Amino acid sequence: MIKIAVASENEAVTEHFGHCINFNIFETENYEIIKKESIPNPGHKPGFLPNFLNELGVNVVISGGMGAGAIEIFNEKGIEVIVGARGHANDAVSSYLQGDLKSTGSVCHDHNHSSECGN
Repeated sequence: MIKIAVASENEAVTEHFGHCINFNIFETENYEIIKKESIPNPGHKPGFLPNFLNELGVNVVISGGMGAGAIEIFNEKGIEVIVGARGHANDAVSSYLQGDLKSTGSVCHDHNHSSECGN
């Protein structure tokens, strides 16, 4: 089983991981989604969300953009990070499971941004 978290604004992939409204959590098996739940973002503090998602057993994180610090923590925990995603969360997960969703390396470098993440 692979557990995938998509940083979202309701059902859409968000452009910045830490400031998402919710995480859509997908449990997958044999390249199919078997369960989905939405959990609210518990808050954006440096280093908190990667540890929070790790404790939930997440193996993969999908987002539009993400800061380098969060990516580093996920990498240390062996969690795959896919950035540069767009569209509906379900579609992003389906694309990932089919091997079609690849990370673009869209790293956020400034927390005073509004739209440069995910581009």
